[in-house]
Amino acid sequence: MGDRDPRVYFAAERTLLAWIRTGIAIIGLGFVVARFGLFLRLVGGPSAQAQPSHWVSSLLGIALTLAGALAMFAALLQHRLFTSTLPPHDLPDRYQRSIASLLALVIGCLGVGLAIYLLLDSPR
Repeated sequence: MGDRDPRVYFAAERTLLAWIRTGIAIIGLGFVVARFGLFLRLVGGPSAQAQPSHWVSSLLGIALTLAGALAMFAALLQHRLFTSTLPPHDLPDRYQRSIASLLALVIGCLGVGLAIYLLLDSPR
């Protein structure tokens, strides 16, 4: 066995965390887009209330929210597949390796929950 070199593992973890950050940004953008129609109705005054609801922004926002969650789940899967190929001596000692994975899973599930909330609360 050669020297320990956990740099490859840490690079993979940084990549997972970057994908988590990207997923959060996409989920946030989806929420803003979904609520943009409501904002237009509130700013438009009484004349905007009579116009048909902005279901397109809700639909696009829900799609973006689901895309952000899907990006996190895909990144988590890719991270797990890659790190399973690393030799044991390249994995860091005394380091909790599941925290980033748990973070991706929890935030991805929250993104799916937000998409369901937006779907149930969207104008019909």
